[in-house]
Amino acid sequence: MSNPKKSNVHFTDFRCSDAENLQQKFVRLLKTAGLGKLDMAGKFVAIKLHFGEAGNMSYLRPNWVKTLVDFVKEHGGRPFLTDANTLYVGQRKHALDHLAVAYENGFSPFSTGCHILIADGLKGTDDAAVPLPDGKYVKEAYIGRALVDADVIISLTHFKCHEMTGIGGALKNLGMGGASRAGKKVLHSSVHPQVAQANCIGCGKCTRECAHGACTVGKNADGKRVASIDPNKCVGCGRCIGACNRDAIVSDFGEPCTVLHGKIAEYSAAVVRGKPAFHISFICDVSPHCDCHPMNDAPLVPDIGMAASLDPVALDKACADLCNAAPVLPNCCLAGTDTHGDLFSAMHPQTRWQDAIAEGERAGLGSADYTLVRI
Repeated sequence: MSNPKKSNVHFTDFRCSDAENLQQKFVRLLKTAGLGKLDMAGKFVAIKLHFGEAGNMSYLRPNWVKTLVDFVKEHGGRPFLTDANTLYVGQRKHALDHLAVAYENGFSPFSTGCHILIADGLKGTDDAAVPLPDGKYVKEAYIGRALVDADVIISLTHFKCHEMTGIGGALKNLGMGGASRAGKKVLHSSVHPQVAQANCIGCGKCTRECAHGACTVGKNADGKRVASIDPNKCVGCGRCIGACNRDAIVSDFGEPCTVLHGKIAEYSAAVVRGKPAFHISFICDVSPHCDCHPMNDAPLVPDIGMAASLDPVALDKACADLCNAAPVLPNCCLAGTDTHGDLFSAMHPQTRWQDAIAEGERAGLGSADYTLVRI
């Protein structure tokens, strides 16, 4: 019997049989974890997910979404899929391209059973300022209007590493993913990457990835071609960090890392405030970087399973613990590396994913103290 003071995180692996396929097992997880107990009858239900960038293959399959959509409809809900536009160069910086890449990656009304609404509109300006009077880092969160207008929030997350936050879990999906373009600028404002010029070869890849002209390549005092980043133009999105193959772009995190996680937690709280919310994470294709990149490297650990909870903090902590207990795959970029039991810090040592958990607790989103209920 679980401790009532702990949050329950329901979990199941990807094993299945002729008697129950994976989608049926997913439905059983949703029922057991309590999604059916939420009042969804006649309500607009926002399913917040990441549609993947063009060229990236580690995003969640639309089949999972269809199963979730059908479940919501069976309980009287009116579901729609949503995500907010991005700050950086890519195919999700405005709604037309965002919809196009979603369709290309298989997320259409015909495959999922519901429509897509880009949360912050055509140019990322359709948002609402949600007051956060008790916020430590932000007093007002700029959230995509479709999420604010929704009656019920479901986060559907591909759990993975992330170059700016260490982990990409439910809090990242809600807080960063639910922010409008203006909100994303606020979230990233405290973090600015720098170039370790000794490692830089001046290839210019970072300049092609930067949407704001902050990255440039020139010659240093020794005549070597190196990149540099203008902090006055940088919005801190971190796209250049993942783009660099030489590990030449780093962030001097420390306190700014805690601030970033704190802002994300407060934005997450703004997304779900006053609404029923439910959180699902798939621990599969655990990639080294975010699905925002137009590629994905080999997964770091074997596919582990799917988890669900009413508590996003407990869910993120449980997913991180499950990953850290898994063996590192022999064909990934961490092969042969001693992770010291922390996959995420080994992959992105400049980050502190534990801050996400602590800040989520501080923002009142849940508890790191959880019981893993295996089904």
